[in-house]
Amino acid sequence: MNNRSVPRTLAAASAALLALGGVAACSDEKAGGDPQRVDVVAAFYPLQFLAERIGGDAVTVSNLVKPGAEPHDVELNPSQVGDVAGAELVVYLKGFQPQVDEAVEQNAADRAFDVATVAPLLDAAAGGHDHEHEGEEPGHAEESGAAEEPGHEEETGGKDPHLWLDPTRLATVGDQLAERLGKADPDRAADYTARAASLRTELEKLDADLAAGLKTCQRREIVVSHTAFGYLAERYQLEQIGITGLSPDNEPSPQRLAEVIEEAKEHKATTIFFETLVSPKVAETIADQVGARTAVLDPLEGLSTDDGGDYLSVMRTNLATLRTALSCS
Repeated sequence: MNNRSVPRTLAAASAALLALGGVAACSDEKAGGDPQRVDVVAAFYPLQFLAERIGGDAVTVSNLVKPGAEPHDVELNPSQVGDVAGAELVVYLKGFQPQVDEAVEQNAADRAFDVATVAPLLDAAAGGHDHEHEGEEPGHAEESGAAEEPGHEEETGGKDPHLWLDPTRLATVGDQLAERLGKADPDRAADYTARAASLRTELEKLDADLAAGLKTCQRREIVVSHTAFGYLAERYQLEQIGITGLSPDNEPSPQRLAEVIEEAKEHKATTIFFETLVSPKVAETIADQVGARTAVLDPLEGLSTDDGGDYLSVMRTNLATLRTALSCS
């Protein structure tokens, strides 16, 4: 090494140390915020809901996605990466948010809980409509494959990540989260288990209400802006007709629009559903062509900025919306 390269090498090393020090400072500051509480980082809203309900006042929960923001392609700033590095537990869903996956892998792999590992995920086409399988018994929708635009199927290995739209699956994730919190904070493990059991009771009541409310309907097809509702459709014997695939950011092709319009007309759909965090323009276009109205069916990927509800209340609003749209009795 010549003498001129020494200052450059020292400068590079100093910059690297400063960068590492910055993350460490964030970590120390975060961990030292409240030593009596477990510091939990949740990747998006349903996981925040679980962590807050099960953790209670024994945890501090931060969400990496701001209210009103769409979570699929969240971009983390250095402060948020520092939050991940400093967390005692990171709750995320691998394959749903690439930048979160990267931050966890690099900074918190030994303190992360991937909720996708709790139970096998459904295939991306689950709950989709397929003309070839018309007349099959309810519950077999997941075996058929609906035509979909490419979305986050590749990132999730062809699986649908929206597991929280089945309340029974969310309850099972909650039970596992209580175990993970108990390992991080053994003195309060029994409290976490008790709160998870209480939440399971509420989620099972929601599940029963959804099943009863959607049991007898004139229609069972739901035309949705993106195919986020496979778990809801599979659980309650509905069939989703997705305008786009798993990612709401994808624009549907003219061919796909024509297909959706044709299917909506065939099934006499009265409502085309859009989401709180995504533009309703495409849904409105299809509704105009079909002679239907539009309504919000919330996939609960995040809360809107003007909604003061929570997971349970939004799911009950979804139930009321579906009962009206499907003419349920």
